[in-house]
Amino acid sequence: MTELSQTLTTASISIQAEPVGIAQQLCQELEDDIVKGILPPGQRLEEPLLAKRFGVSRTPVREALQLLTATELAEKIPNKGVYVSLATPERLTAMFESMAELEAMCGRLAAKRMTSGERHNLEKLHHELAETVRLGDSDGYETLNRSFHNTLYRGSHNEVLVDVTLSVRRRVAPFRRVQFTSLARLASSHAEHQGIVDAILRGDSKATEELLYAHIMEVHDISQDYLISLRKAAPANDMPAFK
Repeated sequence: MTELSQTLTTASISIQAEPVGIAQQLCQELEDDIVKGILPPGQRLEEPLLAKRFGVSRTPVREALQLLTATELAEKIPNKGVYVSLATPERLTAMFESMAELEAMCGRLAAKRMTSGERHNLEKLHHELAETVRLGDSDGYETLNRSFHNTLYRGSHNEVLVDVTLSVRRRVAPFRRVQFTSLARLASSHAEHQGIVDAILRGDSKATEELLYAHIMEVHDISQDYLISLRKAAPANDMPAFK
């Protein structure tokens, strides 16, 4: 496994990447392991073992587990510890519906309020995403995709809405990342972005709202299929009845 310090260094210098703390990075590693089925439902997440695995103290591990429970990929059971869990399909749908509504609202406001500079930056990011599609660079696409959506959020010029949207995105982020394992999805995601960018550039708030909602619900469909496959693969007696 790549040293965590190297991963953090790479994350910190990525163009337009969000700042990532140690606990956040650990949490993302665990999220990806859960979503990929490496850490199965019902498995206990023990601080000493995780600290040894990542080569860090137990403090960031403890913080990472707290973040993980907020995403509903883990459950803390009093006097027992933290265990891997998976949301039900119904719960995942509720989270994605909330995400879609919030992103659609951001897009509607962004189409009205974005400055010319913000619109230019969004278009520039869209062109950079095209290059990652051409190269089949899923990691690069995932990083720039975050920046693309962040630019849309900020373009709403509503700080409260941005905060709420980011909070909900945190819950669905592990499943949003799953889609980028498919190169075909990179291309279709970028095509969906094209319609969104065009609508924003012409100031069409209604079209932007509708396209963003559809864009997120397309990710929902992919994530839902993936979640169902994970739950089927997990032995029935290992599935915790948390949700």
